[in-house]
Amino acid sequence: MKYGEKEIVEFNIDKDLEIWPNKHQKEYIIKITLPEFACLCPRSGYPDFATIYLEYTPDKWVVELKAIKLYINSFMTRHISHEDSANEIYDVLQKKLAPKWIKIVADFNPRGNVHTVIEIDSNSICK
Repeated sequence: MKYGEKEIVEFNIDKDLEIWPNKHQKEYIIKITLPEFACLCPRSGYPDFATIYLEYTPDKWVVELKAIKLYINSFMTRHISHEDSANEIYDVLQKKLAPKWIKIVADFNPRGNVHTVIEIDSNSICK
């Protein structure tokens, strides 16, 4: 197994999703685009591909970019639905970062004439 494959297979969300202190007090938005998201359909096993758009206003923490890349790549061998993958990404980042605001958009490539976009915005969720 090559080192990159090993990092992805062994990725542990609890110890490997590295976060750093946010050194800035001002309000600002971090935008991250992850254009190579892949997972496996839980029913057929066919691969699904998406672009994940992550935007957030940090409070005390920011996510380290290599860590978010490895986390997103860890979905490649998982059988998980569009909805479940988008919600998991949102829930993990919401819990780990506790941002002032966060939005996840998972724009899946069409398959079988169906195009799915999952959007979760902390401003739209009733608490």
